[in-house]
Amino acid sequence: MSVLMPRFDITIAGELNLDLILYGLPEELPPERELLSERMMLTLGGSSTIVAHNLAALGRRVGFVSLIGDDPLGKIALGHLQESGVDITRVRTGRSGSQTGLTVVLQRDKWRNMVTYAGTIAELSYEDLDFEYLSDSKHFHFSSYFLQNNLRPHTVELFRRLKEAGLTTSLDTNDDPEDSWQGLEPLWPYVDILLPNGREARKIAGIDDLEEAVKRLAEKVPLVVVKLGEDGSLAQRGSERFRSSATRVSPVDAVGAGDSFDAGFLSQYILGADLSTCLNAGNLAGALSTTRPGGVEAFRDQQYREQFFREQGELLRSSTVRQTPS
Repeated sequence: MSVLMPRFDITIAGELNLDLILYGLPEELPPERELLSERMMLTLGGSSTIVAHNLAALGRRVGFVSLIGDDPLGKIALGHLQESGVDITRVRTGRSGSQTGLTVVLQRDKWRNMVTYAGTIAELSYEDLDFEYLSDSKHFHFSSYFLQNNLRPHTVELFRRLKEAGLTTSLDTNDDPEDSWQGLEPLWPYVDILLPNGREARKIAGIDDLEEAVKRLAEKVPLVVVKLGEDGSLAQRGSERFRSSATRVSPVDAVGAGDSFDAGFLSQYILGADLSTCLNAGNLAGALSTTRPGGVEAFRDQQYREQFFREQGELLRSSTVRQTPS
């Protein structure tokens, strides 16, 4: 008796929007002045979008549920996402007057400001979801928890239904604009992988010390994977601790690097790879992202992407260390 394979490797429900990145700005922005940017990039943005795009670029079958506005930004975003191979048949246009979300990134050498107009990001609702479509997959990923205003009150039901359908699940909350970090506790029984960065891990746990925060979170979900930027990444599964060194590159910006890490990590996780391989793949994908503007541009260039992985893969292959925390 044959067993039908799911249509997708990963399904995602979330935001589809653009990033406008401005480079070469002064450190301070005085009011009532005409300030000049040295260069700019308009590219796919939003955590859900970047994860979906880069997973598809890495060869995974990705289904995507989202809303866009009936405007030029929505058409641009949808076109770029379709080019990656992501299935966009469940991307809908929002109600009349809805506008596609946009994040303006003011990029400096070592830091950035980000201002987001939510638009259709906050309009995606539980009623917009096609559960037959989302569940026809091995894994479900959810990003930007605190931006999903309409969907957020129903995320427990969303995760519960997909877990009951046999999917594994992952969550990257991203930042909380209100800095409250509330509402996550009921989700933990249905989350298999939590993917915060170091700051987010401390905020979610409510603990300033990262080591203690990771241990506390690992008591709530089976696998905690923490992105540490230049310090690489770590994963904790029960009492097991894994660390992986960062891939050294000359970065253009770090926009979308964490989301690219998610894509790299999950691309191997759904194949059943061990944690060392998953962490290495995440670090490679995150590093690749930083070598071109924004979160997807390095992945859009197939020749560049494949050459990067060939050259960097061997350097990272043996850099993951398994630890047993005291």
